[in-house]
Amino acid sequence: MAITFLHAVSLFVLSVNLANCQSFIGVNYGQVADNLPPPSSTAKLLQSTSIQKVRLYGSDPAIIKALANTGVGIVIGAANGDIPGLASDPSFAKSWVGANVSPFYPASNIILITVGNEVLTSGDQGLISQLVPAIQNVQNALNSASLGGKIKVSTVHSMAVLKQSEPPSSGSFDPGFGDVMKGLLGFNNATGSPFTINPYPYFAYRSDPRPETLAFCLFQPNEGRLDTNTNIKYMNMFDAQVDAIRSALDSMGFKGVEIVVAETGWPYKGDDNEVGPSVENAKAYNGNLIAHLRSMLGTPLMPGKSVDTYLFALYDENLKPGPGSERAFGLFKPDLTMAYDVGLSKSSQTPTTPITPTTPSTPSASPMPSAVPKTPVNPSGPNPKKESYCVPKAGVSDSQLQANIDYVCGRGFDCTPIQPGGSCFEPNNVKSHAAYAMNLLYQTTGGDPQNCDFSQTATLSSNNPSKFLVLIFFLLFIH
Repeated sequence: MAITFLHAVSLFVLSVNLANCQSFIGVNYGQVADNLPPPSSTAKLLQSTSIQKVRLYGSDPAIIKALANTGVGIVIGAANGDIPGLASDPSFAKSWVGANVSPFYPASNIILITVGNEVLTSGDQGLISQLVPAIQNVQNALNSASLGGKIKVSTVHSMAVLKQSEPPSSGSFDPGFGDVMKGLLGFNNATGSPFTINPYPYFAYRSDPRPETLAFCLFQPNEGRLDTNTNIKYMNMFDAQVDAIRSALDSMGFKGVEIVVAETGWPYKGDDNEVGPSVENAKAYNGNLIAHLRSMLGTPLMPGKSVDTYLFALYDENLKPGPGSERAFGLFKPDLTMAYDVGLSKSSQTPTTPITPTTPSTPSASPMPSAVPKTPVNPSGPNPKKESYCVPKAGVSDSQLQANIDYVCGRGFDCTPIQPGGSCFEPNNVKSHAAYAMNLLYQTTGGDPQNCDFSQTATLSSNNPSKFLVLIFFLLFIH
């Protein structure tokens, strides 16, 4: 492998740009509340974070105006109740675009219109049959306004559109959706619009509340789940769910249709009888997901890039019905302070305080590995007097090493050096980044051997991994 000087410079410039502009991180901005800050304050808040996209469930003009000239990508929505009118009357679709899009674009960077939310799984056959015509009429209206090539149109699906999701390689859509699904995918393929999905590992854990399931859902070290069809071992539920959708799309011949995660999140509190909600779990899920996205590893079936992902949600929605968890997904409070830190602030790209995951008290057949700090973190960083270093064992898969990276970085340790533009970003591969992250946790927790386990994927070495990685990069550079 040869790396020329100009190529190395271009990689560095690209990495700096990626660090400053993480366009794959978005957030949902729901409004079922009576205590939200004004849109202008929210716009300033977003600009102080690495969030680059916002999804609205409607098309509130005050919010769209407030986001003008910020560069933030905006997803707006046509409600399920609008679908009959949009489907039956092209002039209604034109007036909808004329009222909700044309007055604001391009100052307000509207990038996608979602027509309906989880319509296919609503059980409303009338609405389902009108979905494709409604989407097509909105597209035609955009074309008439000379916006057809600039703003995409799609609809949002729940994971229940899948008939089968395990293992991920066998993912397939429910045949009951038949021609409607084919029509939607044909539209996505023809226009380049995404297939938008709402994967929630939280709900998967709620239906299977074992400690090993929690670790799998929170991107924490675990034994993984093997897809015997592909021999791929999945180390987290998010990748497994997204790849199940990928497999379903591919099986229907739509390999070119991209996936966008329209919603995913974890509640930080709930009712006494709810399993899973806690600040620790919410911070672990969202923090580790963000770290996973920033790694650019992708999923096993879509490697090397991060799927655009909209976190749920920007604020709590205190008027939502249902269990308490429905009103506790917010990343920020109405006073614009963080509900908990997941490293979204531009001034601090990693969480500020390490956390210990919350696990049920029920016994586990395969308990969580010992990788949680057992002593207070030394804020001054790794202890240079340590003569042993925590490094990956030989033969460990990239997916397992990535799970280790996500775990450490999601615990609040400073992983900035291995993020794009960081001093240890090169050599840019999972093994090198894992060596840094694993040794970081080990050194900052006092060199406790129990903190160099990582589900038996780590070992202690007398060789300083940082010196080894510098040598590798030097040899690659001069080759």
